[in-house]
Parts: sequence; C-alpha cells; structure tokens
Amino acid sequence: MTTTPSDPAGALPGRPPVVDLATWQAARDELLVREKAHTREGDAIAAARRRLPMVEFDGTAEVVGADGPVPFLDLFQGREELVVYKHMWYDGAPHQGQCEGCTTMAWHLKDSVGYLGTRGVSFAVLTPGRWDEVAAFTAFMGYTQPWYSVRGLDEPLGGGMAALSCFLREGERVFLTYSTTGRGNEPANGCFGLLDMTPYGRGEAWEDNPEGRPEGRHPCWYWRSDVDGAATWGPDSRPVPQWTRPGATPEKTLGREGSHH
Repeated sequence: MTTTPSDPAGALPGRPPVVDLATWQAARDELLVREKAHTREGDAIAAARRRLPMVEFDGTAEVVGADGPVPFLDLFQGREELVVYKHMWYDGAPHQGQCEGCTTMAWHLKDSVGYLGTRGVSFAVLTPGRWDEVAAFTAFMGYTQPWYSVRGLDEPLGGGMAALSCFLREGERVFLTYSTTGRGNEPANGCFGLLDMTPYGRGEAWEDNPEGRPEGRHPCWYWRSDVDGAATWGPDSRPVPQWTRPGATPEKTLGREGSHH
C-alpha cells in the first residue's frame, strides 16, 4: 500500500509538494514527453550545425605554445578536426584574478584531450595572454591539455574570447566550421546539466521557479568561493576550480599562496 507523506509545517519555502509514488510517476511520465521532444530537437539542431557553411583562413598563422611558435595547423596533430576553447585573459593579473567563467570552463574541459582524440578530434585552449603568464597559470592549475597564446592575431584565432570553436583541416587548408559563446558554451560544463535536474536548480535570478522559492542570485554567483567553499566575490575568493586543483589544501589562502608575481 502506498501512502502520501504529510507535508510538515516547517517545510522549506517553495519546495516541491509531497505526493505518493504513483502520482509522482504520472507527473514524471508527462514531463518525459517534453524531455524527449527536447532531445529530438537538439539532434535536429546538431544536424543543421553539421550543414553550416565554413570559412577558410590562413592555417600557417603562428600561435605560441610550450615549444615556442608553431603554425596553427600543428594543433590538429595530424587529425582532420579540432575543437578549441578560447580563454579570456587579464594581463598581469594574479591567478585568482583570471576570468572565473573561463577558469571553470577550462577545468571541466581538462579531460577532453584523451576522449576527443579517440574520436579523431584534437583539442586545445587558445588565449591572448602572454605566453610566460599563460605557462605559469597552466602549471599552477595542473593542466595537461595544450594551451597556446594567440596574442595579436585576428579572428577566428584571436578576437572574441570565452567561446568554443570548431575547425576542419583538408591537407594544408583550414576552415572555421562553428563557434558559440555565452550560454552556447554550457554543453562543455556538465555541472550545469546536473544542477538543472535538481529541485532548486542553479539558484539564479533568471530561472522560472515555483511560487515561494527564495529569489535567485546573479548569474554564475557560485563561480568564485572562499577557502571554505562558500560562494563569494570578496577579496579572499578565487575561481572555484582553483581550490580543488592538484596540490591545493584548505589551509592555503590568497595571502600565503599568492600569485605568480
């Protein structure tokens, strides 16, 4: 026999109503119809994306990496396809002063090299930062994916950052096939999808929430935290991934850990 639990008087504000399993399953099945339609529409959009035209550019343009200047063509590593994340950069800033969003995105993409490589796709991070600063930052973060400075280069290698771009190589010819930014970057961050499955979501002001739910905060309010993991944009905060990078310990604070300057 299935019973309906009682809703206590002190329930959290705006929380989902408590029902029996059969009622929950009926509501879940109804939502599943919409989820499947969303999946199919996503597949259709991906199919249209694969049919976009592309633009050719000079693949011999030099970018600077760990081995010095190399032509952009080298980033393909002999493969036909390449995905890059274009990481914003603040010249002269300490590590904790670099872009929170780009740091979070690059952290989620740190294992992309291995899996994409098995699918015939190379991966790299491009940034307009000076290479000496970039090298220090990547060593601090423990990154192993290839990073390159595109300082002084125009689009599609330089120019706007905080974007994902895809390229195709035909011999010595290179083409830009796709680029996205803003919320278009979200598929690269699996945590967004997980948060969207939870009853309280991302906790952001733009979300459509049930009546009585506490007002959300500004977008991406949780991208910076203090040493205890509390979301904050105060003087002792830094991009969240920096607290969990290799070698980080809870005792290390901005004053003791410092920057690369």
